[in-house]
Amino acid sequence: MRAEAIREANVRYHDLAAAHYDTKWGISYGEVGRAQVVGKLRKALGSDERYGRALEIGAGTGYFTLNLVLAGVVERAVATDISPGMLQELSSSADRLGVEVKTVRCEATELPFPDDSFDLVFGHAVLHHLPEPDRALQEFRRVLRPGGGIAFCGEPSLYGDRLAELPKRGARIVAPLWRALMRAAPRMGAGPAPESEEDELERMIDVHAFTPAGLQAHAHAAGFEAVRVRGEELAASLFGWANRSLEATVEPDQVPWAWRQYAHRGYLALQAIDRVLLEPRLPAAIFYNLLVSARVPSAQ
Repeated sequence: MRAEAIREANVRYHDLAAAHYDTKWGISYGEVGRAQVVGKLRKALGSDERYGRALEIGAGTGYFTLNLVLAGVVERAVATDISPGMLQELSSSADRLGVEVKTVRCEATELPFPDDSFDLVFGHAVLHHLPEPDRALQEFRRVLRPGGGIAFCGEPSLYGDRLAELPKRGARIVAPLWRALMRAAPRMGAGPAPESEEDELERMIDVHAFTPAGLQAHAHAAGFEAVRVRGEELAASLFGWANRSLEATVEPDQVPWAWRQYAHRGYLALQAIDRVLLEPRLPAAIFYNLLVSARVPSAQ
């Protein structure tokens, strides 16, 4: 698919998804949400730093930006996206939370900011949507000050993505039994019925799945140094995808509260197992998510 078609699909999908995106993905701006975001950034960077001015690429509804500002990790934030619907939701959440964030609609490959103007460029689950990640990374390096860094979390791993197909397939097989136990009716549009436009577009917007070596190569090609790639979530992702695949077969209001609590708490428990036992010992390539960080060389 050509770059312009990918861009149009991304704008349309994210505009359609914006109003219910936070609910769909369980995004929150309380203590749990902040802990998740700060933990991911810390894991990517390998340190607990504070940043004066930071730029988020593909900020969506503001999950990372708003939580990082609320946590005091970022002092001044600029959030970019190509979807006006997402930026509108971000601004609404920022107003509700009392957070000051500048929003800018722009392409990752054409950032309307001067050279050397940010301490950190970051994002969550965004690089895999970009048709030209090398060009984008060159732009990130341009707008970073000497010694500044990038941190991108939640990028799909090539092999982790393949592993995730196993619980998805299993969930589709047991979905009728699960719905019967939950006393939930099938979702309109599930099964043989036509999918919604949003469902169809969702299959078009993921352009890449990365290997650790591939992410490192992209960062080095853009002129970054101290490139670091880590894997995140194995047990938690298998558990989460099984649950999300089951829940996708019914309307959201048909999922019982008790099930949501089980799924949420189970996911957090398995995240802890991943973090303590699996991530330090297993190769990054098999995890569902990859995190990459790197630095601009310091001024001589």
